Amino acid sequence: MGRHIHVIGIGAGDPDYLTVQAIEALNTTQVFFAMDKGEQKSDLVALRRQICERFISEPGYRFVELPDPKRSSDGDYRDAVSDWHAERARIWAAAIAAELGPDGVGAFLAWGDPSLYDSTLRILDAIETDVAEVGFTFDVIPGVTAIQALTARHRIPLNEVGEPVLITTGRQLRAQGLSGSAVVMLDADCSFAACPAGTRIWWGAYLGTRDELLVAGTVGEVGPRIVALRAEARARHGWIMDTYLLRAP
Repeated sequence: MGRHIHVIGIGAGDPDYLTVQAIEALNTTQVFFAMDKGEQKSDLVALRRQICERFISEPGYRFVELPDPKRSSDGDYRDAVSDWHAERARIWAAAIAAELGPDGVGAFLAWGDPSLYDSTLRILDAIETDVAEVGFTFDVIPGVTAIQALTARHRIPLNEVGEPVLITTGRQLRAQGLSGSAVVMLDADCSFAACPAGTRIWWGAYLGTRDELLVAGTVGEVGPRIVALRAEARARHGWIMDTYLLRAP
């Protein structure tokens, strides 16, 4: 059979977001690999453990925490990400080879859905291609995305009637501006502040958790409040995961 890895989407924070397929995969896993991102983000590993405790019917699994290499902030962005992924791949390959037996089943638990702004699939694909001696296969179990959670909590449709929606980053929003509707992720700089005051925004942080924050209005009306809330929440928790939907006026 050989080593096998599940990449399991665990939703945006609420354990109730897990699908039946995800729960079934949890119950076949012997080793869960988790990235150790330091003390400030230790609660992210704790939440993964809580999910396993809740849904795994016959405990016998174990967690292996892996050091997460730092991504360089110098030089070209894409080069820095590529180097970061390569270092992660080296660490993951060594862990899979050391921690899983010849027919072992491991898993990575991905926040939201593994296909959306998550590096797990790219790294595993690189290991499978470039480090063949590790010898494993992997599958992907989709999860509820932060986008789905955001629109559900605000009780709004994602798109205007018959119109497209762009999914982008804060860096790209700053570079290209806004046209129509856009979901913005990975934005540490509150890039919405550069949009016209009449731009509609639906913002959410820590979606699906007890710390959830929601704000909606126009950038002119609620933008400063979001900036302040975000800074306060990040200082309190040491990290923040947020996303927002914009519609041009």
